[in-house]
Amino acid sequence: MADLKTIEDLTNAFGPSGFEEEVVKAVQKHCEGLNLRNDAMYNVYATMPDAKGNRPVFMLDAHTDECGFMVQNVEDNGLLSIITLGGFHMTSLPAHSVIVRNSKGEKIKGIITSKPVHFLTAAQKADNSLTIEELKVDVGASSREEVEEDYGIHIGDPIMPDVTFSYDEKHGICSGKAFDNRLGCVCIIETMKALMKETDSLAVDVVGAFASQEEVGMRGATVTAQQVKPDLAIVFEGSPADDFYYRTGVAQGCMKKGVQIRHMDNSYVANDAFMAYAHEIADKYDIKCQDAVRRGGSTNAGKIHLTHQAVPVLVLGIPSRYVHTHYNFCAKEDIESTINMAVEVIRGLNEERIRHIMRQDVL
Repeated sequence: MADLKTIEDLTNAFGPSGFEEEVVKAVQKHCEGLNLRNDAMYNVYATMPDAKGNRPVFMLDAHTDECGFMVQNVEDNGLLSIITLGGFHMTSLPAHSVIVRNSKGEKIKGIITSKPVHFLTAAQKADNSLTIEELKVDVGASSREEVEEDYGIHIGDPIMPDVTFSYDEKHGICSGKAFDNRLGCVCIIETMKALMKETDSLAVDVVGAFASQEEVGMRGATVTAQQVKPDLAIVFEGSPADDFYYRTGVAQGCMKKGVQIRHMDNSYVANDAFMAYAHEIADKYDIKCQDAVRRGGSTNAGKIHLTHQAVPVLVLGIPSRYVHTHYNFCAKEDIESTINMAVEVIRGLNEERIRHIMRQDVL
């Protein structure tokens, strides 16, 4: 089962790309019993206490960062010029609140500017295009001096969306921010906890890799894949739900229809043997799943599958509505389907299956 407190703590944590320290602390809080270490990029590595060290390495990946912003300049009138950390569509940003974290660790509430309709010309009302240069953050100050001296905000300070997690128990719906990809981090934690007492019976050593800076170029996974040197991997993602944009039969990321198994995106083409095995597991354990072939997008699989001798990667997604905006929805049951899939995939591995997935039986 997916623990709601874990979801709450990880999604509420402050963690735009490059500023994931608070997420690292939240991961540590919920990884009791696992061995943890981190590196200089805020990547976190989790290993089982009884890992054998002489078996194939199975890496569980998820990225810790969220889309956010950075202060690019403080203007004379006290407004903050910003740049994005990750991919936003500009029209989703105006009039939303944000949290600026200064160098002292203080968190200051701000609002992304939007010109009231009263001050818009007819041409401006008809034009929905925006650029990041047009958007500012207002923290309530009236001058640069006030921003820097009273608020302690300076160039380079990070900013995140101001959203708090909640759960609708009646309908099983989670609401919050950063579901891409704190939900994946939750899946690593819950998968490793489920397998912790079975270490001796597994055919692999399981390593969790919480990667930083995915939203700015999959940078953390470039490092974690080199450190872990996996033989096999699962990448967990908070995948964009598409059930409101495509008709039934075309949509491939529907809420409450189970874990999304990704065949392809801009960063990788899936290993067919691994995909077949995942579907076999879904059928055997009655795990709800849906297949996806993405015309765009990417995940850490793009970096991981190219590591050393080539790594078969299974990308499992939790359909999440409105990712890369302030507010997200997901179904708790989809998180649990994703965890169940990962757990049973790992439990079911044996030497023959591993050789087949790694294509060592071809020649």
